[in-house]
Amino acid sequence: MSQDLRGALVGFCNPLLDISAVVDDDLLKQYSLKANDAILASPEHVPLFQTLIDSYDAKFLPGGAGQNTLRGAQLLLPADSAVFMGAVGDDENAKRLQGAAEKAGLRTNYMVNSEKPTGTCALLITGPNRSMVANLSAAETYKFEHTKKPESWEIIEKAKIYYITGFFFTVSPETIEAVAKHSLENNKTFTMNISAPFVPPVYKELVQKTLPYIDILFGNETEAASLAEAFGLGTTDIKAIAKKVADLPKEGSKPRMVVFTQGDKHTVVATSDSDSVRVYGVVPVPKEEIGDTNGAGDAFVAAFLAQHIQGKDVDSCVEAGHWLGGQV
Repeated sequence: MSQDLRGALVGFCNPLLDISAVVDDDLLKQYSLKANDAILASPEHVPLFQTLIDSYDAKFLPGGAGQNTLRGAQLLLPADSAVFMGAVGDDENAKRLQGAAEKAGLRTNYMVNSEKPTGTCALLITGPNRSMVANLSAAETYKFEHTKKPESWEIIEKAKIYYITGFFFTVSPETIEAVAKHSLENNKTFTMNISAPFVPPVYKELVQKTLPYIDILFGNETEAASLAEAFGLGTTDIKAIAKKVADLPKEGSKPRMVVFTQGDKHTVVATSDSDSVRVYGVVPVPKEEIGDTNGAGDAFVAAFLAQHIQGKDVDSCVEAGHWLGGQV
C-alpha cells in the first residue's frame, strides 16, 4: 500500500523572480560581486537590475531557492505532496511565480503584501559560476502571524518533513523556531540549508539556536567553510567539517545528518551516529553543458528530499540528487 504524501513536505523561503543573464567579469567588478556568491542587495546594487534588462539578454525565471527546491521535489512526488510558504506582492511577478508553481503541481500559501512589489533576484552567470543579488522587497515582509493563521498551521501540522533555507533567517526567525519545535515535539523531520556564505557569520546566534533542532543540514563547500569559521571548528577539511557539525549538540533521539555538495567534486555525508563519513563521486557535467550551478544545488536537495520522504536510503537520495542536479 502506497504512502499518503499529501502535504507531506512543507517549505519556507523568499519567493523571488529571477532576472538571469550571461554577463562578463567587468559587470561583476563594477558592482564588487564575486563570481560564485549570494548576497542581499544594497542601495548601490539597485541599478544592476535594470542594467541586466536593458543591456543583456535577460530572462525572467521563477526563483527563490526554497521555492525552486519544492517545485523540483513536487515533480518527483505524487500530486499535492508539497506546499510552499513565503511573501509576495500583489502584482504580475507574483502571478508569474504562482503560475510556475501551479505548472509543477506545487501548492502555495503566500502571504500577499499589496504595498510592496514581489522580490527579484539578479542572477549573473559567468561560465559555470553564478552570482546572486537578491532584492527581497515583499519577501522580507513575511510575518509570523501568517504562520500562525489556522489555515497555515493546519498545513504545518499535516506535514512530515520541513525544509527552510538559511535565507529565511533574514525574514522570520520566529517561524523557523516554531516549526522546528513542532517538528521535534511530533517526531517529524526538520531540514535546513545554509544557503549562502553570509548566513553563518551574520546570523550566528540564530544558527546556533536552531542547529539543535536540525535533523538534516544541507550546504555547499563555501557555505561549509563559512560555518566552520564562524563556529571555530578548527578545520577546513570538508569531511571533518561535516562530521563536527553532525556531532554538535542536538535535541531529540534522531541522529543529525549533514550533506555537503561540492559542485563536480564528491558529495560528503556525515551522521552523528557513525564515525565514518560517506563520500559519493559525481559524474562531471561538461563545462559547455552547465546551465546554472545555483539551480543544480536546489535540484540536488529537491531530489534528495523526494527520495527521503519516500523512505529511500541515503545512497539512493544522493544518487537522485546528483542525477537531477546534473540536468540543469
